Amino acid sequence: MGQGLCGADGSWQRTWIPLLKDHKHLLDLSLAVLDGTHTPVKRGGSHVGYQGWKKTRTTNTIWMTDRAGKVVGFLPPVSGNHHDLYELETRLEDQIADLKKSDIDVDGLFLNADAGFDSNSFRLTCFRHGIQLNAPLNTRNINNLADCDYYFDELMYKERYVIERTNGWMDAWRRFLNRFDKTLVSWRAWHHIYALCSWCLYLQKV
Repeated sequence: MGQGLCGADGSWQRTWIPLLKDHKHLLDLSLAVLDGTHTPVKRGGSHVGYQGWKKTRTTNTIWMTDRAGKVVGFLPPVSGNHHDLYELETRLEDQIADLKKSDIDVDGLFLNADAGFDSNSFRLTCFRHGIQLNAPLNTRNINNLADCDYYFDELMYKERYVIERTNGWMDAWRRFLNRFDKTLVSWRAWHHIYALCSWCLYLQKV
């Protein structure tokens, strides 16, 4: 596969960022949602690890959508043997940098995420960027519940289903059922292609 087609030259990312910038007015960022998805890996390669509950080698990608489930972006993929909190602060910084290139400001953003994303360091990173993380407390990370004063909005949290729906649409793409790409740059390019196509399908309806 040629360099341009696989996205090794960054062409798909450079296409994605201006598309998101041109249509950011269509995003409903009164709420954003974060969730990870594991893709089984068939040929090995970089950022691959054994995932116990999947009982196979996977790569884990965390996606971000708006309140309606439209793709906002994704965090850099990691090996499947890592939990969602692995280098999460650094990966969120990467995503925020991309959003800034699309002139999207995260200050004041409410972000839904499950308990797997609950950590003091991640909450601090969100707070530093003006993001209000709405995630239930992970009791495994807490010694004394009485010492925790994080606000959690259960009604808002129920809207997490939108990203599950988006992940379901993604599973309809054969390219995402299994990973065959050995390089991370090629695998990331397919994520940008999916984001572009999902928006193109949406724009046909508006």
